[in-house]
Amino acid sequence: MDYKVMLDTIWVIIAAMLVFFMNLGFAMVESGFNRSKNTVNILSKNFVVFAVSSLGYLLLGWGLMYGDGNAFIGLRGLFFLNGMDNSPAMGEAYQGVYSALSWTGVPLLAKFFFQLVFCGTAATIVSGAVAERIKYLSFILFSFIMTIFIYPITGHWIWGGGWLQKLGMLDFAGSSVVHSVGGWAALAGILVLGPRFGKYGDNGKINPIPGHNLSIATIGTFVLWFGWFGFNPGSTMAADFTAISHIAVTTNTSAAIATLSATVTSWLILGKPDLGMTLNGCLAGLVAITAGCAYVSVSSSLIIGLVSGIIVVLAVIGFDRIKLDDPVGALSVHLVNGIFGTLAVGLFAQDRIGGVSSRNGLFFGGGGRLLIAQFTGVIAVGAYVFAISLAAWFVLKVVMGIRVSLQEEIQGLDIGEHGNYAYPEFLIRKSY
Repeated sequence: MDYKVMLDTIWVIIAAMLVFFMNLGFAMVESGFNRSKNTVNILSKNFVVFAVSSLGYLLLGWGLMYGDGNAFIGLRGLFFLNGMDNSPAMGEAYQGVYSALSWTGVPLLAKFFFQLVFCGTAATIVSGAVAERIKYLSFILFSFIMTIFIYPITGHWIWGGGWLQKLGMLDFAGSSVVHSVGGWAALAGILVLGPRFGKYGDNGKINPIPGHNLSIATIGTFVLWFGWFGFNPGSTMAADFTAISHIAVTTNTSAAIATLSATVTSWLILGKPDLGMTLNGCLAGLVAITAGCAYVSVSSSLIIGLVSGIIVVLAVIGFDRIKLDDPVGALSVHLVNGIFGTLAVGLFAQDRIGGVSSRNGLFFGGGGRLLIAQFTGVIAVGAYVFAISLAAWFVLKVVMGIRVSLQEEIQGLDIGEHGNYAYPEFLIRKSY
């Protein structure tokens, strides 16, 4: 019995379960940041999107992402549903099929399951950004498209042996692969959908639409913070004690300082320490450190988190001013800080600082080579994901429509799309 494989597998599966648990966090944050009349709709989207992601990634997404192929797409082992087995270390039958993951010795299905929950996370990011006005079926269909044709392609470029990986781009746990991909897809959806009714008035007036339950949003953020200790340390895909410990501390440090810097920034700009900004500050710090958690020092993670907490507040305010209506701040958290976190690797990376080999960044004697690779990755991922997402949203709009009627939006998507309410006692009280 190979005890190392056993220990590695247990760690990978536990970490994957933590990432899966993050779906609960997203559901709570998104529902809390939106109005009560749309709660059932948001919860249902978050629940169903993981099922959709599971099937799409199983059928084709996994093969396109990790199957051996060319620099742009996987071409072997595409239809994973046919002929799966669970050979440790990929087994002789899978040599030359999924070789991009040959560096980790856990069984094939453990590798698949860990990567699957990441795919589900990317799809979930879109949900909050397009909330309160999108048709349920249109969102589900877009999620399926994203799972098969969007997320796996750029994932192949960076993690699957593709051209960005060969160029030297580093993204340890997915600031670009997961978070900015979700952010770019969300941006395209927001542009095609337009803002919620009543969000923006004449003469550039911005009408705040408060979330209905900040208690749930706060609990959800704690769940996400907790789940990130599977997201980042789990990306070692092995029980490497040195690396896991280092990554856990850099991850937590970035989240902690970002929570504080976002709170202070919102206090200075808005006059009060806004709780929503505090929560998104924490998430911004987590997103920003995700790319470099294994490659940067704890002190560098402090700087990355500090900056991310400031820019998330500025981004939320900035997107509102240009009338990009994002009810939960997904663009500011996942897109803006996914980009920042990816570029930060090019500045702060230190070879083997956490026991993981990498190039040195600009601030540690490595010159600009790594930063150029990171910048190239940001541009390439953004261009592909935004273009394909925009096309997908437009096709869905033409074929079946993507926005609910004005009457349904005013009434709430819970009754219009699902025929029930999350809080039926509100209606009972109104009847008296």
